[in-house]
Amino acid sequence: MIKNQIPISISLNSTLQQENATKKNNYIKKRTFRLSLIAILIAVCISFISKALVHLIDFITNLAFYGKFSIASSSPINNTLGVFVIIIPVVGGLLVALFAFYGSKAIRGHGIPEAMEQILTNESKIKPTITYLKPISSAISIGTGGPFGAEGPIIATGGALGSTFGQLIKITPNERKILLAAGATAGMSAIFGSPLSAILLAIELLLFEFSARSFIPVALACITGAAGHHLLFGESVVFPISAVINTPSNYALLFYSIMGIVIGLTSVFVSKTVYWIEDLFEKLPIQWYWWPAIGGLFVGIIGFIAPRTLGVGYNNITDLLSGTLPIQMVVSLGFLKFISWAISLGSGTSGGTLAPLLTIGGAAGALIGSVGMYWFPEYGLQISLSVLVGMSAMFAGASRAYLTSIVFALETTGQSNALLPLLATCTASYFTSFFLMENTIMTEKIARRGIVTPHSYESDILEKTTVERAMSDNGIIINDKMEIGELRNWLANETDLHSNYLIVSDIDGAYKGLLSSTNLHNAHHIETNTVDSIIKRKNIYIHPTDVLSKAIEIMTKENVDLLPVIHEEKIIGFITYQHIMSVYATGIDEKKEIHISLSRQRLKLLMKGQKIISILKKKSN
Repeated sequence: MIKNQIPISISLNSTLQQENATKKNNYIKKRTFRLSLIAILIAVCISFISKALVHLIDFITNLAFYGKFSIASSSPINNTLGVFVIIIPVVGGLLVALFAFYGSKAIRGHGIPEAMEQILTNESKIKPTITYLKPISSAISIGTGGPFGAEGPIIATGGALGSTFGQLIKITPNERKILLAAGATAGMSAIFGSPLSAILLAIELLLFEFSARSFIPVALACITGAAGHHLLFGESVVFPISAVINTPSNYALLFYSIMGIVIGLTSVFVSKTVYWIEDLFEKLPIQWYWWPAIGGLFVGIIGFIAPRTLGVGYNNITDLLSGTLPIQMVVSLGFLKFISWAISLGSGTSGGTLAPLLTIGGAAGALIGSVGMYWFPEYGLQISLSVLVGMSAMFAGASRAYLTSIVFALETTGQSNALLPLLATCTASYFTSFFLMENTIMTEKIARRGIVTPHSYESDILEKTTVERAMSDNGIIINDKMEIGELRNWLANETDLHSNYLIVSDIDGAYKGLLSSTNLHNAHHIETNTVDSIIKRKNIYIHPTDVLSKAIEIMTKENVDLLPVIHEEKIIGFITYQHIMSVYATGIDEKKEIHISLSRQRLKLLMKGQKIISILKKKSN
C-alpha cells in the first residue's frame, strides 16, 4: 500500500493526455505525409539515374570491348579481343581504386551492407558524394567486365540520395532512415520493375521495423520506381520465361524442398568463401588500392576462358530460365561466375551481388533439376522452374531476405504457378542457412566491425507491457501542507526512497505534482513555508493501462525518474526506471539467445542519461 496517504477524490484533468496523444498522432501523420512526398520525389530522381546508369554501363562496355561510342545495349560476350580481354578488367579495377582513393572508400563493396551500417551507426548519414561516385565507379567496374549486377550500385545510390535529402531538410534520424530506405528500394524497383519485393527488401534488410510511418513512404517510393521502370525500360517482365510453368505435384514439391537444402548449403559456402577471399586480400603485403586491379586480373583470365562470366549477365539468367543451355555450359557458367565474382568482390571493387547470386543459384537449380528429371521423370519436373527456384533459394540462403526472394522471383518472371515450389525451396534454404551461418552475406562485413544487426521483427517488450505490470504500490506520498524544514528533517532519516522525486498530494489525496530533491534542498527556500509553495512539476503522471514505452517517453521529456500511476482519479502506485529495467530483464531471461534489440539499446541510453542527470544534481547540491 502507499504509505502516509489514502488518496480519494483526486481531481485531475484526464483529458490532457488524450489531447496530447491526439496532437502527437496528427503531428506524426503530417510528418509521414511530408516524408511520402519527398520519397516520391527521390524515386522519380532515382528512376532517371537508373536509366542513366544502364546507359553508362552500355557506353563503357561498347567503348572497352568494341571500341565504339554507343549507348546501345551491349554485352562483352561477343568481343573479339582474344587474350587482350584480360587487360580490360584490370584497367577497370585501377580506375575504381582511384575513385575510392581520391573520392571515398565507401564506394567499395556491393552497397547494401554499407547502407545498413550507416543506418545502425551514423544516423543514416551518407556522404552526398556517394550519390555520383558510386554509380560512376560501378559503371566502370561492370562496363569493363566486372561480374556484377547494376542493382547493387543503384540501391547504394538511391540510399545516398535519400540520405542527402534527409540531411538537407530538418528531420529526425529515424525519418532520414526512412528516406534512405525509400531511395534504395526505389532504385531496385526502377531496375527490375518489382515494387513489392523492393518494399519487402526495405523491411527485411534496411528499416528493421514495420510501421505506417515507415511503410507508407517506402511503398510510395517503390511504386513510383516501378512506374519509372515501365516508362524508361518497358512494361515486360525482366526475366521472361517462354515455357509455361505447370502446377507441380506433391512429389515435385518434395524434390524442390530437398533442392532447397542443397542450395542452402551452397549459399553458406558461397557467402563464407567471399569473406575468406576478402581476408586473403587483407593479408597481402600491398596497399588496398591495388587489390581491385588484382581482382580484375582474375576476372579477365576467367573472362577469356568463359566470356559469359563478364559483365552484368542478366542475359545469362534469361538463358538459364529458357532451359536451352547445354548442361556443360550451365556448370561452367555457374562455377566460373562464382569464382570471378567472389574474387572481384573480395578485392573491394564496386558492384552488386543479386545478379551473380541469381546466376549461381540458377545454374545450381538447372543442374539439380536435370538430375531429377533423369532419375524421376514421373515427377513432372521442369528445367525452367528448377532454375527459378534455384535462383530464389540462393538469394534467400545467402541474404536471408526470405519474403523478398520469393516475391522477387514472381514479379520478375510473372509465373504465379511457381509460388508453392518457391515457398518450399526458399524455406528449406533459409532453414539451412539459419542453422549453419551466424551472419549473412549482407551482415558479415558490418558484424566484423562490432555492429549488431537486429534479427527480430517482434514487437518491442516495452510496447506490449503495461505500466500496471511493472509498477509498485509500496511507496510514500508527501502532504503538500508539510513544512519544508520538517520534510528535510524527515527525509534525512528515511531510507525507503525510490527516486530523486517525491509524489505530493493534498490532505484529501488529490495529486498536486512532483517535487525534486534538488528543489527541496535549495538554500533559498524558507523552511517554514509549506511544500505546495515550491512544487513545479504538475500534471506529470501515467495510467496503469499505458505501455512502458509511453512511460519512458514521459520520463525522458519531463526529465524525471518516477511517475505516479493514476486510476479513476486515485494514486494507485508509481513506476521508476528500475521497475522498467526489471521487466526488461525478465524478457531477456526468457530469450537469452536473442540478440540485443533496439528497445534495450534505447533504454540503456536513457538510463545513461539519467545517471548523468543524477550526477549533475548531486554536484549542484
